[in-house]
Amino acid sequence: MSPKRVFFLMLLMAMLIITTPNDVMLAKNGLNIGDKAPNFTLKDLNGNKVELSDFKGKFVMINFWTTWCPPCKKEMLDIETFSKEKQNDWVVLAVNVDGGNEAGVRQFVQERKLTFPVLMDKKDMVANQYHILSIPTTYFLNREGDIIHKHFTMLTLKEMRELTKSKK
Repeated sequence: MSPKRVFFLMLLMAMLIITTPNDVMLAKNGLNIGDKAPNFTLKDLNGNKVELSDFKGKFVMINFWTTWCPPCKKEMLDIETFSKEKQNDWVVLAVNVDGGNEAGVRQFVQERKLTFPVLMDKKDMVANQYHILSIPTTYFLNREGDIIHKHFTMLTLKEMRELTKSKK
């Protein structure tokens, strides 16, 4: 078994051990469509602070991901295409939850020539605010910062287009 698989299984077991019934209920409910998206500030790969509230008045897609997640890897190229197609209408923010693996994230971004902002959630503070239990997880926000859609698995480009078609 690969070291990444062993790590992932150990992490999953730890989550199951420390999860309380209250945590499960919160995760089940989490953030819902219609809720105001919690504001956050994270640094991008250039060290610049990015705050969600800076994008008020714009549609925002927030994608939580890691470099070692196969669906995340597959989804990233579609997110890049979506970001370029919708750059006048949508802001894409990719929140990395690799635990501070900045060198690995930087290499991942460079290899795939990603151009949208990649933000580092080194201590999972934002992931916890958004009740992220699986990756990838994606939230779509309207111009007022309200959640208009949430998706808990990999999205295809076709699905991204469909979800954002009627949100103008």
